Amino acid sequence: MPTVSVRLSEEEKQRLEDAAELFGQDRSSTLRQAMAEGIKTLRTHHAVERYQAGDVSVTEAARLADVTVGEWLELAHDRGLTTQLDPTDLEFDAERAREL
Repeated sequence: MPTVSVRLSEEEKQRLEDAAELFGQDRSSTLRQAMAEGIKTLRTHHAVERYQAGDVSVTEAARLADVTVGEWLELAHDRGLTTQLDPTDLEFDAERAREL
């Protein structure tokens, strides 16, 4: 497994150590878990912003968020997202969804 270095402030290091202790893990495991969850959150946030702005379709938003189209549709519904996409874009997304 490759090694990556990161510089943390004393406060960040202490928060990492506190979390690791809370979860009963070592710092590396806690940091890997936090990074994975953080990246997923960042990808979802980015996809939501782009979709809401009408910059991307349903399928592209799902790709950006690294989820299936079905998962994206659930996420969009749960968040009450709307889009500015025109009917042609929506029809394209519907066709793609039927293909899956």
